[in-house]
Amino acid sequence: MSISILAIESSCDETAASVCRDGTILSNIIASQKIHEQYGGVVPELASRAHMQQIVQVVDKALHDSKCEIRDLNGIAFTQSPGLIGSLLVGSQFAKSLSLALKIPLIAVHHMQAHVLANLIPSSTDGVPDPKPSFPFLCLTVSGGHTQIVLCETATEMRVIGETMDDAAGEAFDKSAKLLGLPYPGGPLIDKYAKMGNPDRFKFPEPQIPGLDFSFSGLKTAILYFLQENTEKNPEFIRENLPDLCASIQKRIVSILLNKLKKASVQTGIKNICIAGGVAANSELRKAFEEKGIKNHWKTFIPKFEYCTDNAAMIAITGYYKYLSADFASLDVVASARAEWI
Repeated sequence: MSISILAIESSCDETAASVCRDGTILSNIIASQKIHEQYGGVVPELASRAHMQQIVQVVDKALHDSKCEIRDLNGIAFTQSPGLIGSLLVGSQFAKSLSLALKIPLIAVHHMQAHVLANLIPSSTDGVPDPKPSFPFLCLTVSGGHTQIVLCETATEMRVIGETMDDAAGEAFDKSAKLLGLPYPGGPLIDKYAKMGNPDRFKFPEPQIPGLDFSFSGLKTAILYFLQENTEKNPEFIRENLPDLCASIQKRIVSILLNKLKKASVQTGIKNICIAGGVAANSELRKAFEEKGIKNHWKTFIPKFEYCTDNAAMIAITGYYKYLSADFASLDVVASARAEWI
């Protein structure tokens, strides 16, 4: 029997819906919210209101583009946690209503597990299927709110073996961008300007944290003091050195991530290595990851760009594997701003 899953993602400021059939993504629709740019960050109340305005149209387009009739759906997957509670409630209540009306299973998905499983979404290059990681594999998940190293035994059996002790890598990018005077969201702009800069021009410290855990708060403080010291001497310091500053900051964040990932590979003996999450869209991280993979004889895997940032396709593929395991949620399942998934 063919299995069709409708997925809804509304954890932050992207209203997204996707349909997958037997693990193949048939549609992946994302409606972004531009209103937050003027505030320098996501405003929760505005985000939840935008989700309410957009969710019907987004779901309708996902069904239309997939050529899947609503009566043919076998399950409804949605992001349960983590995220902005108001945004999560819009998606969860919509999903519950559809599940109840259609009398089909409801599937609750953790956002970070979905980022990991984005690596299993079938894709192709020039018509040739791209390889997918075999189990077990390690996945470095890097986003604005999370930085973790996950050991994946199966699609539904995973454990976190390293995580940030304070700030996430994506937050380090965005807050560094703010210190440089770049508008929100600043992470992609650091990536843009870094392409024109010298990554060895300025040296920033790498935290010496034991084990597989990360820390970025010290790096952010070092960048702050460095910029303050130099702008006191030359008020035009940032403007005159912006590409080199971006390249140097980016190089250090990437090296922190990949050095820990290498350590995890050595400790576990696993050489099937993935990256995922919004920061996995960073061009320097993708490039350096592949280079380190060649050097260390890893088999490396990166989701397509559209599956790195928040999207519903990753919720759909996770929902599909949870459907196969009959891992369904009851209608009284509660959306949560923060919840453990392992």
